[in-house]
Amino acid sequence: MANTYVLVYKGGKMPEGEAAQAQVMEAWGKWYAGLGDAVVDGGNPFGPSRSVSRDGSVADGAPSALSGYTILKAEDMDTACTWAKDCPVLEGGASVEVYETFDAMAGR
Repeated sequence: MANTYVLVYKGGKMPEGEAAQAQVMEAWGKWYAGLGDAVVDGGNPFGPSRSVSRDGSVADGAPSALSGYTILKAEDMDTACTWAKDCPVLEGGASVEVYETFDAMAGR
């Protein structure tokens, strides 16, 4: 049975210039195509952020510097990490954190 994993991207940036950006988008397309049915949600890059503290105060910019996500189904954590090693976001200077998730409502 496959488990669900969230790949969270931290940092990185899109290259400048249309040709370089097109090359990156092509790399993403190839990566997603290679993952096939494992892709649950192709995700998106993150835009501006805010952080909310326990006391209710709000500050611009989250300290984690997360920049996007993708959700996959994989047999195990090792497989998800292997796929993450080929993620195009790494070419832009980002890192990828892999988290296993679960259905909190299962069995209810």
